[in-house]
Amino acid sequence: MDLHTDFPERLKAGRKLFVGESHRAMKVAGLRPHGDGRLVRFEGVDSPEEAGIFRNQWVFIKAADAAPLPEGQLYQHQLYGLNVVDDQGRELGQLTEIIETGANDVYVVTDSTGREVLLPAIPAVILEIDAVQRVMRVHLLDGLLDEPRS
Repeated sequence: MDLHTDFPERLKAGRKLFVGESHRAMKVAGLRPHGDGRLVRFEGVDSPEEAGIFRNQWVFIKAADAAPLPEGQLYQHQLYGLNVVDDQGRELGQLTEIIETGANDVYVVTDSTGREVLLPAIPAVILEIDAVQRVMRVHLLDGLLDEPRS
């Protein structure tokens, strides 16, 4: 399993996970380090052939089971659907996708016509996120609205 978490210590035997698009409930029977990730054994999966159906699948937890974050920080899943407005008050659309680039994330904002704007997730662009009001206020760098995503 490749790890995409800041809390790898929470992955341990007995933990209930949800695997794949169908979110199939599985319980971790055991695990051990393997390269940068973990080899995971699930209860009821007893052969490599049975385990094969779980390859290349995303693994999820319930949002309620996520570790609490420091004040002002949000998980990625909490950003989806935020209404995005620029610092002039213009509505740009909703955050529909997050692209992980390595240097910084890129937020994809889609308006009602399907037009997309790519916003680098850097402090100069992302000015404020109001999780309660579900609004992200941004500053558009020159040219951001001029170049549609292909």
